[in-house]
Amino acid sequence: MANSAEVKFQEHFKLNVLFKDYILFENLLLEYNIDYYHNNNENSDISDGTRFFLLDKDRAIIDQLLIDNEIIASTETIMISDYREERKVQKFHFLVYLFVVGLIILIIFIIDFFK
Repeated sequence: MANSAEVKFQEHFKLNVLFKDYILFENLLLEYNIDYYHNNNENSDISDGTRFFLLDKDRAIIDQLLIDNEIIASTETIMISDYREERKVQKFHFLVYLFVVGLIILIIFIIDFFK
């Protein structure tokens, strides 16, 4: 079934999916005929992900889809970020710091050499 508001009026849970995984997750829901509700107008801040309302009866299937496809998702109570992306940023910061320290040491040697 497609996007249906009826899901909000049944036993459901909310799942926040990171924006980068949104299309893949929605395609999987359609492929496995899982009922869901998603309203783009409700999600003005996409930095926390996009919110899906899913039926409780489909929780086990959805959990397996998330694991198999390495989709980063969280409930409203526990926000999870993509650590793979954060790792890239940390690596970039480390390289910048290393470059700055190396540049400072090089400048000190050059100044010392010309004295």
